[in-house]
Amino acid sequence: MPQGAGATYSARLIGAVVLAMTLIVSGDAAATVLTGQGFSQGFVAWTRFALAAVLLAPICGLGRADLQHLRDPRLYLRAVLIVGGILCILTALRTEPMANVFGAFFVGPVVSYFLSALLLKERITPLRTLLLLVSFAGVMLVVRPGFGMTAGMGLAVLAGCFHGAYLVATRWLAGDFRPRFLLFSQLAIGAVLLFPFVTLDRPEITLPAFGLIAISALGSAGGNFLLVIVNRTTPAGVVAPLIYSQLLAAMLIGWAVFGQWPDGASLIGLAVIMLAGVSSVWFAGRGR
Repeated sequence: MPQGAGATYSARLIGAVVLAMTLIVSGDAAATVLTGQGFSQGFVAWTRFALAAVLLAPICGLGRADLQHLRDPRLYLRAVLIVGGILCILTALRTEPMANVFGAFFVGPVVSYFLSALLLKERITPLRTLLLLVSFAGVMLVVRPGFGMTAGMGLAVLAGCFHGAYLVATRWLAGDFRPRFLLFSQLAIGAVLLFPFVTLDRPEITLPAFGLIAISALGSAGGNFLLVIVNRTTPAGVVAPLIYSQLLAAMLIGWAVFGQWPDGASLIGLAVIMLAGVSSVWFAGRGR
């Protein structure tokens, strides 16, 4: 490949992943505005799952065999994990700065790493373990347990734990189901699981509120679908470090939309999370 073409490819890759992260954070920002206006977290989460399932169903290539797969209880366990994570993070965002919530949320890779070693017997190395523990120390700087830690930050950590377990469940099932079916199954099952919130909470949906609902659902679905497309043609070791751009997106969107900016300790923690996380992925790509 010519040098110029390689540079263009790299720029497009970086742009696609950064766009995906920005869409996901934008969806969470819209959801935060909705909950601030009195919509329940359960109702907002349901709209995200249901609308995304309806929009993505035509392009998921669903067949009769796929519908039979929906009887597999493992898919419901995986859906429960992602639903729990989203409910926790939407609740945390009601009271905590966006960048801090996403910083705490990045405990997920640490949980995923050790849980994969325990349950899936995946390889661990001393260097990656050390770097992930450094990343965890960065999370603790953001969360500050025992030094004014709030319930909201506790829920952000719980959301990261849910997401780390969800990543392990995804790897557990990846060999048995198509990626697009796995994406659709979590959306469809999640919408069913969250439907009781619709019966309990029937808010008046104005045109501005519907616009926020659309941004919340399409931002999350669009970002995750873009990541699926990128991962089809790009090694995970190349994509993974760029995921940490989500922290930068959270800082900028939190400042632009809510006027929030992390304090000094949180900024140091966020920097530690990004540097340690990117280094861990870099070494993993080299078998270390």
